[in-house]
Amino acid sequence: MRAAPTARRAVAAVAAALALTLVISGCAPEQSVDVQLQPQAEAALPDAMVEQLQGAVTNAMASSGASGAIVGVWAPWSGSWVAGLGTQSPAEGAAEVTADMQFRAGRITRPMICDVLYAAVAQGKVKLDDPVSDWVASVPVLTDVTLEQLCDSTSGIGSYAPRLTRLWVDNPERKWSARELASYGLGEPRTTKPGAAYRDSDAGYVLLGLALERALGAPAAQLIDEYVVGPLDLGQTQLGGFSSDQVLEGIVVPGAGGGKRNCLEPIEVTDISPSTGYTDSGVVTDIDDLGRYAQALATGALQPDVDDRFADAVPPRRGAPSWHTVAGGAVQAGSLIGQFGAVPGYTTAAFSDPKSGLTVAVVLNDSVAGAAIGGYLAWELAAIASKAPAASGETAPEAGLPWTAEQYHDEITRRAVCAPPA
Repeated sequence: MRAAPTARRAVAAVAAALALTLVISGCAPEQSVDVQLQPQAEAALPDAMVEQLQGAVTNAMASSGASGAIVGVWAPWSGSWVAGLGTQSPAEGAAEVTADMQFRAGRITRPMICDVLYAAVAQGKVKLDDPVSDWVASVPVLTDVTLEQLCDSTSGIGSYAPRLTRLWVDNPERKWSARELASYGLGEPRTTKPGAAYRDSDAGYVLLGLALERALGAPAAQLIDEYVVGPLDLGQTQLGGFSSDQVLEGIVVPGAGGGKRNCLEPIEVTDISPSTGYTDSGVVTDIDDLGRYAQALATGALQPDVDDRFADAVPPRRGAPSWHTVAGGAVQAGSLIGQFGAVPGYTTAAFSDPKSGLTVAVVLNDSVAGAAIGGYLAWELAAIASKAPAASGETAPEAGLPWTAEQYHDEITRRAVCAPPA
């Protein structure tokens, strides 16, 4: 994996020298977590493959209205590619995007708060089948919904983002309380019985954060730092606002009629309050941390004794392919485990294969094309990189993916939202 700035560069160098496992050091020795993966080949991916990967990203940028992107691809048996593409906005003279910029992680926050849940279960602080109402006193109607169902997004509770996104863009500085956000989702009709089926629910992950705050006696930002960020040494990751001067600007593009959008005159939304996401989508990160976290999630590094987090996975929608399921705050796509989604200004995705170590992470600096674009792009990148040739002395994995790069390249192009230039 690409070395990160300052202290993390030294950590990465030590890990490479050991050449046994990818060692991720926490903020104290006793918190260190080993991610058991094949050693990463210290080489760049072949030029021809990088050209393919770059073509996939630039196609997604053009289709979604993004002016910039940051991407990381790590194939342990072959090499890696980490890059910033494009500019901060489509305006003439806009600054170039660099690979060390922070951005909003969006739904990758979801498996992180689930990591906290499973740690709390291991400590005996909560049980997976605890009713939400045991821990969040203001929701007595949720006696039939468990903490595990909040993490799996099978609670049947609705979402708040569709009703509030316009307000966030119009009034970016307003701070939102977690309970207020959750109330909008709770106000939506319950369409399924708890545990019966997947229903995307940002409100559910907000309620999970509130429950864990109560159970563990600490703010959600502290919990994610203690149970996720610290053990994995994610130096550019936190729940809340940006901590770096190097930030990828987030944009949204206004409508241009005919179902298309004017992608040449976007609205910057970088400074929308992080309170809008809380424990559903409020984390910020950088590409190196995002790839590292995807590997930890896929391998179960934070909960090595938990082997059933993804055991009862369900399809995300009717008609989904059999290889696409959800559980434990994460998405399973073939052999990959990760998450994807969109928040105002950013579309993100990160996936890793726990056996081969193949890892992809990407962010586009626009969100109007919808969450699916991020997942499709990650899967296209993974399909390309899965065919990376073995470096000298290495062996390429035999297993493939149940889709082709062309399949998702075409799907991304089909979903293009930008109006042709005048």
